[in-house]
Amino acid sequence: MPMREECKHFQSRTYDSGEVARFCELDLAPEAPWRCPDDCPSYERRMADAGWVHGSLVEPAIEAEPVGDDVGELLDQAEDIVNSVLPETVAEVEQVRAEQERSTGRRWWPFGRGRRG
Repeated sequence: MPMREECKHFQSRTYDSGEVARFCELDLAPEAPWRCPDDCPSYERRMADAGWVHGSLVEPAIEAEPVGDDVGELLDQAEDIVNSVLPETVAEVEQVRAEQERSTGRRWWPFGRGRRG
């Protein structure tokens, strides 16, 4: 079954580069962005979109499905690649935060400086 874009757990993000990420926020679609499981136990129609018709400019077409029998295996390999660089990336971010803290004398805070009164 194709991705159920009307499901309340379906998410879509379009980046500045034009690349579009389509996924199940519950990670229940192992072949996303191309297919949802036929008998997904968590499928719920998004009530806010019920009966709406989206124009052709709202969402770009889904890219072609990769050739091969096991799309899930291909996506698992991609996930393994991303997960393999995660510890190194986290370590780099922590190092930058520690350097900023040493140079400014203040702890890193993602929301900038707080306002007073």
